[in-house]
Amino acid sequence: LKAEFIERIIAQEKVDGILGTVGGQTGLNLTMELARKGILEKYNVKVLGTSHQAIDVAEDRAKFCGFLKSINEPYLESEAVNNIDSARRAAKKIGFPVILRPGFTLGGTGGGVASGEAELGELVSIALKLSPVGQVLLEKSVAGWAEIEYEVVRDSYDNCITICNMENFDPMGVHTGESIVIAPSQTLSDNDYQKLRSASIRIIQKLDIRGSCNIQFSFNQQTGEYYVIEVNPRLSRSSALASKATGYPIARVAAKIAIGLPLHEIKNAITKTPASFEPALDYIVTKIPRWPFDKMPEASRKLGTQMKSTGEVMAIGRTFEESLLKAMRSLEIRKPRLMPEKELLLGHLTLPSDLRLFAIFELLRNGMATVEEISGATKINPWFLHKINNIVRMEKRLRQETLNELVLMDSKRMGLSDARIAELTDSSEEQIREMRKKAGILSIYKMVDTCAAEFEAKTPYYYSTYERENESTPSKKRKVVVIGSGPIRIGQGIEFDYCCSHCAFALKEMGVEAIMVNNNPETVSTDFDTSDKLYFEPLTFEDVMNIIEYENAPVIVQFGGQTSINLATKISGKAKILGTQLEGIDIAEDRERFRALLNELKIPQPENATATSRESALESAHRVTYPVVVRPSYVIAGRGMQIVYSDEELGRYIKEAVEVSEARPVLIDKYLENAIECEIDGVSDGRELFIGGIMEHIEKAGVHSGDASCVTPPVRLSAGLQKTIIGYSNTI
Repeated sequence: LKAEFIERIIAQEKVDGILGTVGGQTGLNLTMELARKGILEKYNVKVLGTSHQAIDVAEDRAKFCGFLKSINEPYLESEAVNNIDSARRAAKKIGFPVILRPGFTLGGTGGGVASGEAELGELVSIALKLSPVGQVLLEKSVAGWAEIEYEVVRDSYDNCITICNMENFDPMGVHTGESIVIAPSQTLSDNDYQKLRSASIRIIQKLDIRGSCNIQFSFNQQTGEYYVIEVNPRLSRSSALASKATGYPIARVAAKIAIGLPLHEIKNAITKTPASFEPALDYIVTKIPRWPFDKMPEASRKLGTQMKSTGEVMAIGRTFEESLLKAMRSLEIRKPRLMPEKELLLGHLTLPSDLRLFAIFELLRNGMATVEEISGATKINPWFLHKINNIVRMEKRLRQETLNELVLMDSKRMGLSDARIAELTDSSEEQIREMRKKAGILSIYKMVDTCAAEFEAKTPYYYSTYERENESTPSKKRKVVVIGSGPIRIGQGIEFDYCCSHCAFALKEMGVEAIMVNNNPETVSTDFDTSDKLYFEPLTFEDVMNIIEYENAPVIVQFGGQTSINLATKISGKAKILGTQLEGIDIAEDRERFRALLNELKIPQPENATATSRESALESAHRVTYPVVVRPSYVIAGRGMQIVYSDEELGRYIKEAVEVSEARPVLIDKYLENAIECEIDGVSDGRELFIGGIMEHIEKAGVHSGDASCVTPPVRLSAGLQKTIIGYSNTI
């Protein structure tokens, strides 16, 4: 994606128009570069949607501040700089702390907060290098104010609507991509909501945005003051979230606006009403980012103006409590082990991190801090903290009272999972599930219809809750449940969603009803029309099994990565698994069983052993001889995998990286130094194997395949060796 290649395509295809606002910051920057270099003018290519002049004003920090001044919209005192000396002068004038915002960058890249001159010099030099135009905006800090976003759509006839407004759980100072986000906003008065909505519409009209636009405000809820932080004149991460939160297809509508259609001529696919009607929500959506700290435990967990998260989850509930708890269990992380000391827990409050939400729960559970004290330390709105305290009170009630139908129903309506209720009542998840089913306490499914039932609507987009009226009706067609891959994280990215989406397309082509279960707002699989039916739910045994039982359908687990594979064991026996059966999955995933299979098939493998304790691990390593590769079973992207060269390293690994037991064995392999690593991808019907290709890693063995560069067809593998690889693959 470089201007020279885009120019060649424009010339070859004789392109009439270019749409740069749907490809994120990359698409936006390329469009601007093509315009600056005169390439668009040279080939008479029209910029569709928002003009490059409007993009330039929104993205150039100095021009943007001038624009806001011209329309009398409040903006933070700031100054655009292009060298360290001018940055020092600007910071002195504005006053520390200052926020750095590099021009034309994505996800806060190169941004930061400088609290003094020493920090400023270092941050500015990095920010200038990362800004493609060599410009950084130094801005007055309003850390602690609320951050509010509006997603707005406008056509070329000046028709303008707000799709959704969103409120950040974390106050200013944490990038919106790093913050928990709630939609619609819960703590704004109607007057404040309308004030910011009017400002959003005024800004998008004056900028002449044609399509989608995201506007961010800092807001002081005590005084009613606000500042415009920034405008994204394109589809963004927030656009995807707003689309999934409302059911309004923002990208589709923006594309139609770009080719000249007015909003009233574009139909809402769900309600069949014009797209000029603003969506209405009768539920609460919570988004929580997914951070990679489980793979990078040594990395700083501090959150700020620059993004560290790799993905996000979204959950829908009838209350904030339910929505928050569903989002938390969608993260697929182990509950962090926080030190119980009050001072350490309070430390998590003042320093924003991925652990802050868990620390708030612990402080409230143990009575170590009040809502007011936590709000004072974090600047998080007390409304959210009172709601978290409601969850804590429900947990206390479960611990203290006898578990009867009333208590169980109240806890389910609050959003607590069967597993959490079991933990609090000293029982098992299976016992709680059985008790709940006997009492008739079953989840029902509500429809996301974009209009809060104002119009007649039919959409196959649902979320669970514990009420009476069920809006999802199972069909009598042939159908299959497809388990998605959840949030994007290291080792489990968009490629799995690609597979899930194509699984749904293939099922639909065969006349089979495709039922998708997923919780990632950034993906194609969670578009309401990718599958015949979409359930936006956590990918836990309880939530998935509820859907399988309600729909009475078999399930496919092999496209959702490790997330769906890990559910296979619990689902097996309770539902029919299509494709590779549990036995085959377990042999492939369980290191000991896979080793036994290779021995049985007489396929060579590195000398190896399985360990179930520290002592047996050391003994096995001596027998195999160092260096060794140590790895647990049922993990994703080499998580917990390491090359170890000594007893000391192995002891440290066992202590810090993994839990080793009879139930959680680790495999110890002889590390083959200077070896060539290769892999095949194939499709089998149980009898024949189709091999898509052999991929040869450029790096030597020891670099995870997800991190290795590779080529296909292979270069260093002889024809005989390739034949052997194909033979082994067929045998396995």
